[in-house]
Amino acid sequence: MELIKSVFFFLPDSLTVVSSILQIAGRFAVQAFAGQCQSSAATVTHRFSAISQATSPRRNTRRQCSDDQSALQAGCSEVNRDQHGYDVNRFEEISQDVSKKLCAFYQFCRPHTIFGTIIGITSVSLLPMKSLDDFTATVLKGYLEALAAALCMNIYVVGLNQLYDIQIDKINKPGLPLAAGEFSVATGVFLVVTFLIMSFSIGIRSGSVPLMCALVVSFLLGSAYSIEAPLLRWKRHALLAASCILFVRAILVQLAFFAHMQQHVLARPLAATKSLVFATLFMCCFSAVIALFKDIPDVDGDRDFGIQSLSVRLGPQRVYQLCISILLTAYGAATVVGASSTNLIQKIITVFGHGLLALTLWQRSRHFEVENQARVTSFYMFIWKLFYAEYFLIPFVQ
Repeated sequence: MELIKSVFFFLPDSLTVVSSILQIAGRFAVQAFAGQCQSSAATVTHRFSAISQATSPRRNTRRQCSDDQSALQAGCSEVNRDQHGYDVNRFEEISQDVSKKLCAFYQFCRPHTIFGTIIGITSVSLLPMKSLDDFTATVLKGYLEALAAALCMNIYVVGLNQLYDIQIDKINKPGLPLAAGEFSVATGVFLVVTFLIMSFSIGIRSGSVPLMCALVVSFLLGSAYSIEAPLLRWKRHALLAASCILFVRAILVQLAFFAHMQQHVLARPLAATKSLVFATLFMCCFSAVIALFKDIPDVDGDRDFGIQSLSVRLGPQRVYQLCISILLTAYGAATVVGASSTNLIQKIITVFGHGLLALTLWQRSRHFEVENQARVTSFYMFIWKLFYAEYFLIPFVQ
């Protein structure tokens, strides 16, 4: 019993001692654990630092590559922009150059003569047609062959004339491509020879004797008109020059192309009609006027280079009055011929049409001034318009 009491007596003190021991041990354990943590943290920090140092060059390399790639892309973009700008500018330069060459070629062809050839051959090709049944694919093919061959020969004739008139055209027509220097002489020769070959090739391929005759005669007269050689250069002489233009425009176009359509294409016997005779006679007057009037604007250059045109010999004013008189007389005769038609509609169209053209010519002639070069050229183009209009009336003369 006393032993138990002793034990209970010393038990509080023992618990106090044990508690103190446990506190001291806990402190040492915490300190040891803290030290271990610090050591581990230092190790981790050291390892992280080493890893960072090891990976830093890679990051720098990646950063450098990224910077290089950005610079490369920027450089490529700049090059692409420069290349795109260069391509656009180059395309614009090529487009402008092509446009200039086409405009020069258009002037080289002398478009008013081209239009006259197209309208004249179309009108004459309609004269043999008797009904709508005649308008077949064969007829269309024959018409297109004749038109293409004639246009190529037309370009040959006007181009050859420009080749031999370069110095004259620098005074009279400085806007033409050879005189202005837009085409070289070699280019002009190439175009002239090319279109001559094309014209004869189309004519031979067609197998039409009337068409080939028209092409050969046009070639001979066109060459004799322009080429500077003994017994040639017929444009120096007023009568020969007018005869060349009159024969081709008035006689050859009407008779040869009518025969081509009537005999070769439609396979009918050749027979003259009222409209064909009228067209030939009327166009003789008109072609004579064109041959005479075309020299009025060129009088200065022709005089300097010894071209003895009628305008140089008689003076522009007299030639102008002669041209107006011829045209008004031709219109008066055409009105009489139209009035003799048995068809009322055709009579009205031909009489009214020729009367209107004559009135327009008379009114326009009242404001003409020989000294005004711009008005002279404008009036010459107006005569060509009258020439075109006449071909629309010719099919109605029956």
